[in-house]
Amino acid sequence: MKKKAPIAILAAAQFVMVLDSSVMNVSITQIVKDLHTTVQGVQLAITMYTLVMAAFMLLGAKLGDIWGRNQAFAIGLAVYGTGSLITAISPNLTVLLIGWSGIEGLGAILVVPAIAALIAANYEGKERALAYAMIGATAAIAVAAGPLIGGWVTTTYTWRYVFVGEVVVVIGVLALRRLIAPAPRAERRPQLDGVGAALSALGLGMFVLGVLQTSAWALSMCLYFILGGVAVLAGFGAWERGRRRKGLDQLLDVTMLRIDQLRAGLTTLLGQQLVLMGTFFVIPVYLQIVLGYDAFETGKRLLPLSIAMLIAAVLGPKVAARRSPKAVAQVGLGAICVGAVVMSATVDVQLNEPAFKLALIFLGAGAGLLASQLGNVIMSSVDPSKTSEAGGLQGTFQNLGASLGTALIGAVLLSALAAGFNSNVADDPSLPASVKQQVAAVTQEGVDVAPVPQVEQAALDAGLPPDQAAAVADHYGAAELQGLRLALIAVAVAAIGSLWFTRKLPRILPGAPEASSTP
Repeated sequence: MKKKAPIAILAAAQFVMVLDSSVMNVSITQIVKDLHTTVQGVQLAITMYTLVMAAFMLLGAKLGDIWGRNQAFAIGLAVYGTGSLITAISPNLTVLLIGWSGIEGLGAILVVPAIAALIAANYEGKERALAYAMIGATAAIAVAAGPLIGGWVTTTYTWRYVFVGEVVVVIGVLALRRLIAPAPRAERRPQLDGVGAALSALGLGMFVLGVLQTSAWALSMCLYFILGGVAVLAGFGAWERGRRRKGLDQLLDVTMLRIDQLRAGLTTLLGQQLVLMGTFFVIPVYLQIVLGYDAFETGKRLLPLSIAMLIAAVLGPKVAARRSPKAVAQVGLGAICVGAVVMSATVDVQLNEPAFKLALIFLGAGAGLLASQLGNVIMSSVDPSKTSEAGGLQGTFQNLGASLGTALIGAVLLSALAAGFNSNVADDPSLPASVKQQVAAVTQEGVDVAPVPQVEQAALDAGLPPDQAAAVADHYGAAELQGLRLALIAVAVAAIGSLWFTRKLPRILPGAPEASSTP
């Protein structure tokens, strides 16, 4: 790659955009203590951050068309950096919600689509494919490295330093952004479709909120939000088509979704994010709750995944030039499936180091291969004037996939845990009927993932004698392991199911001469 500065700057921006959520997830305990709040309060902040990005990503992409992609990139970074600074000094949960969930999220909706458009403006052909691969790998590595970085900083210093570090990175990117060639501006400055922006934000927001709250709300309420969101999005599509017929500016040219390659790239991206975030939901539960590792140790255990992901992302475009993006994506999903199955077979009260590392390598390689292809496939499927809109769609589908992965795989884990715990206790002849009734009542309302000693202590506090408390805890531990295994099998099934989305992926590397690829 001849021009290294632009991709390095854009990758740094992409890294901080993704790092936040994974850092927050491993820092919950210290944040709760520092801000005198609850776990539910911090989880609300995490949910709202995802919600803001999912709801307003299309608006951020259109603002990039109106203001210019370079200007949107700079403004978004400045907003994001301001939010990071507010988060770093937040004295309570309210300020954290404003700084992180609100301001940072609004900055990210400008930066993420702009990154995609600026890569298209700075690179062509195979270099563009490699640049998108590097950005995809950077995002995935940020997810994997978040627990390591967050765990070390939180354990050694304080979680606030992570956000101070983000401010420093943002200042550096802003100082160096002139090394990035500007993206061409539209011949005519488009007008903002306010109604379309409101409909898309409402529809996407309702859908994602319903998905994210599947483990907290009643099923009927979740379905109300999910189906209501789908209905609003249908109305959004009708509104946009009406504006197109009248020759008016649209928030999103919905006819883009008729492009087979774009649709295949977006849905495969959704599948990738679903299995990746589902995996990153399960692995920390296993390492921290079952095995008792702290956040830093958990991050270190994930290093094989990060390394494999980076190597696969770099090699992916070279493989695609000889084979095809479709083949590379399918191999990537197959590798994720194998990794999830291997890890499912290794889940136990003692860590099987060789098998666990092998599973991480398969998972990382699969994610890296997918990341190496999908960005280029998506962006090369549209006219250069539509790169900002395509970037907005890419960010939207990333958030949808991440939300679905966390919710669906989490639901499999929790439902299997509740059912298995109840069944194990009910089948134990040594436990009295009163204990079985208590457990049945608790599991009917749902149970949380917790360390086995904590469950035993809760049983003792409830008045059970030591032998019965130990038996209940053992049954809980067995159900927890089985739930983790089933959740990983669900990841494998989702990876196989996502192969269906790859049918329309290109057989020739976008931007490469046809002769250089094999169908």
